[in-house]
Parts: sequence; C-alpha cells; structure tokens
Amino acid sequence: MIAVVVVDDHPVVVPGVRAWCALADPPMRVVASGPSVACAWLEPGATADVVVLDLQLDVTGPAYGDLKRLVDAGRRVVVYSMRADRETVLICLDIGACMYLTKAEGEDHLVAAIAAAAASTPYTPPALSGAFGTDDRPHRPKLSPRESQVLLEWFHSESKEMVARRLHLTVHRVNSCLERVRVKYANVGREAPTKAALVARAIQDGLVTTDEL
Repeated sequence: MIAVVVVDDHPVVVPGVRAWCALADPPMRVVASGPSVACAWLEPGATADVVVLDLQLDVTGPAYGDLKRLVDAGRRVVVYSMRADRETVLICLDIGACMYLTKAEGEDHLVAAIAAAAASTPYTPPALSGAFGTDDRPHRPKLSPRESQVLLEWFHSESKEMVARRLHLTVHRVNSCLERVRVKYANVGREAPTKAALVARAIQDGLVTTDEL
C-alpha cells in the first residue's frame, strides 16, 4: 500500500485526498497530514512514499524552500496547488518535484500522479502539459547525439540493461551517458535526480513529446 503524507492548510482538502486515496487502485493510505511541512518530517509522515505538498502554505509566498529541502532529502513530492501560472510550475519542476497539479484537476489526476511518483514513473497532467508546451527559457544543456539516444531509449525501457541490449552498448556506457546528462542539467541549475525528473526536462526542452510517452 502506498503511504501518503498531505501537507495542506485548507481543512476541506485533506479529507478529500484521504477519501480519494482510500478508493484508489493500487491502494493508498494517508498516514499523516498537517498545515505545515513538519508533518512530512515526523513519523509516520517521515517514511511516507509520497508527499502531497500545497505550495501556498502561508501569505509569504510559495513554499519553494520546503519543496527543495524535501527533494534534497530524496522525498518524492507531488505539488498540489491553486497556482496555475507557467513560471510556478516550471520552478517546481526545476527544483525536483515529481509532478505539479492544480487543485482544479481533481481526483483522477491526483491519484494517478501519486501512483506514478511512488513508482518513479512519469505522469503528465494538464497543468504540466501546458507548461511544457510554452517553456521557452534559454538555459538548456547541449546533449551529444549518443546522450540523447540513450536518454530517449531509457524512457521507453524498463531497465538500463534493456537499453544496453537495444543499442548494443554496455550497461556501464548507458550509466555513464545518463550520468553525464544529469550533470549537464545540474550545471545549468536544473537538477534531475530521478527518471521522472529527466522525462520532465526532456519534454520541456523538446526532446520528446507527451504523445511519444
């Protein structure tokens, strides 16, 4: 069962997410919730598989600092917010959020995003799709043809061993290519520590479309 912690200061949101998770397939359970990110650092929230984070926790602005600390600690975070502007979405993805959903997107998208985050697989709800389609920021790393080939093949494969077989490479070569891609993204301030994050970067930069995934 996927364990979820919900960080949200709107009283009506937590019961709704709890009910949606209870009916989900695969099953999910909200193990902790609260109006501050502290509930994600204390048991039982500290060991939850996925953190659902309301970006706007107070009047001081978006909780980018809380998001970064969670991502840096290796947590899988689904941002669930009222904010729908492109810049906010892209900043959260650049920090390392697995997915970004607006609260208008509802039950089906949130449940699917939580399941994808728990499995470290990509999922593109409407808010992400719209943001990707309009991302024209210039700070994009230059990948070699081989790096692009390995990256795209990995998106369609279940393992790096499968990528190696399909491209007639060693697993070590595949790992090296993917590591270089991560370093290049990190060097331009767009870290991509997970496969889902690399998918997000590739869509943002036009290397692959959501339809191709």
